[in-house]
Amino acid sequence: MNSYRWFLVGLVALFGTYVALEYYSPKPLDWRPTFINTDKIPYGTYVLYDQLPQLLGTDSVEAVRLPIYSQLTNERTFDELEEEEPIEARANYLFVNEKFQATPTDTRALLRFVAAGNDVFIAAEDFGDYQSFFRDTLGFHTALTTAKPLDVARSDRRDSATVRFTNPALHSVRYRLPAAQAQRYFVVDSGRVGHTLATDNQNHAVFISLDHGRGHFYLCSLPTAFSNYFLLQPRHSGFASAAFAYLPPRPVWWDEYQKQGRTGDQSVLRMLLNHDALRTAYYLLAITVLLFVLMGARRLQRIIPTIKPLPNTTLLFTSTVASLYQQGGNHARIAEKKAGLFLDFLRTRFQETTPDFSDEAFRERLSQKAGLPRTRIDELLRLINFVRTAPQVSDQQLLQMTQAISNFRRDSR
Repeated sequence: MNSYRWFLVGLVALFGTYVALEYYSPKPLDWRPTFINTDKIPYGTYVLYDQLPQLLGTDSVEAVRLPIYSQLTNERTFDELEEEEPIEARANYLFVNEKFQATPTDTRALLRFVAAGNDVFIAAEDFGDYQSFFRDTLGFHTALTTAKPLDVARSDRRDSATVRFTNPALHSVRYRLPAAQAQRYFVVDSGRVGHTLATDNQNHAVFISLDHGRGHFYLCSLPTAFSNYFLLQPRHSGFASAAFAYLPPRPVWWDEYQKQGRTGDQSVLRMLLNHDALRTAYYLLAITVLLFVLMGARRLQRIIPTIKPLPNTTLLFTSTVASLYQQGGNHARIAEKKAGLFLDFLRTRFQETTPDFSDEAFRERLSQKAGLPRTRIDELLRLINFVRTAPQVSDQQLLQMTQAISNFRRDSR
């Protein structure tokens, strides 16, 4: 018993030690490129979003959780701007994503927004496929770097790419990024008005501006340069501040819709449930369909027939067989059946398994067991023995034997 108790104590101690180690052990870093403004992981943008007021010189920074078209139409920015003279730019629209997605409707809204004098800043690795309406409209496409980095003199630089600004005031400053995160660059279509603002060590454009109306599109293919990991390193943090220096100081919209979706209910039925009339119609439709299914199932259910129990036809069968015997005019078969039943009665009642009607000892023994006179026993056995051996049995003889057997069964003890 003591050894068993110590075994349980040791098992509990081992389990507690394991739980403590798991709880206090350092958690592995999450290296997913989320670019969410509340994520403090390496590739979140918590630091950038926190420092946007200082970087852009404004106190108005708003996180947007609406699609591009909904945000711009709800704010009515471009409608108001088109009606005002002179036109003054109102906001900078910022996107820092792994992949930027814009529908044709979103693209048209952005074009009107920028044409009214606003600026849009997009940092993403992927701007859609080659059939993207956004890329085709702005007149650019992206390509992958296939050559090896030029700066390979030192072994610790072979997996890095050097980025520099084309502005003469910033040209001497170089920013080193992992080569795997600087593989895409921009190619602007001929005839499109644009400027290359930063290049990699292969002289590929990684940061460009495209003029549109009174505003500009600023496109960067290095979204990781704006993440927490690089902004917390002094030698890399200058890239984000230099890139945002091209934006004028004005209110900022920071897009979170393409990374987190809408705020609140994300159900596909939200458009129906957000309007009273549509919500009422939806509930009525659901109730009607439910009633239709229930009523239809009730009407189409197959009727279960009532199965009557099988009747007891034993008496009918006996009556039929007796009628057949009676029509034949010979009651020997019936007499034989009754004699057989009498022998079965002797076996079950008096334990006479092999009765011999001619045996005097059997006759005497049966008389004593039944409690009847010997003469009565002899007369009964004579009648039974006669009908068993006679070729013909009349009605009177069958009735006489039947009455004798019934009287014996009634009077015997």
